[in-house]
Amino acid sequence: MDWADFVAVHIPTPATISVQAYEGSGAYGDVLAAPADVTPCVVEQSRRLVRVQTQDAAGTEQVSSTTVYCPPGTTCPPGSRVTWAGRTSRVLARSDLSAHGLDLPEHVELNLE
Repeated sequence: MDWADFVAVHIPTPATISVQAYEGSGAYGDVLAAPADVTPCVVEQSRRLVRVQTQDAAGTEQVSSTTVYCPPGTTCPPGSRVTWAGRTSRVLARSDLSAHGLDLPEHVELNLE
């Protein structure tokens, strides 16, 4: 079962998010890609403590208020901007989750501010 099939069967109203992928830092601050819509997604609004992914090893812990589950292959590194339901948040951490041979779909988990 792939991600689209899983969402179609188990999620009555999947979400669409807009992603501006972080591309690096420039002379005037962060460089972000043009917005791109990603669907189908599952958005869960719950607070949890996550380790912020940074370029160096000095990641800090911060409270994430939203977790978004996206299709595999979604381009959205830490530092990217995600807009959903009129709210824009920064990606604190990203995880690529594989099925490991189980009947679960591979997907991407994003922890947002």
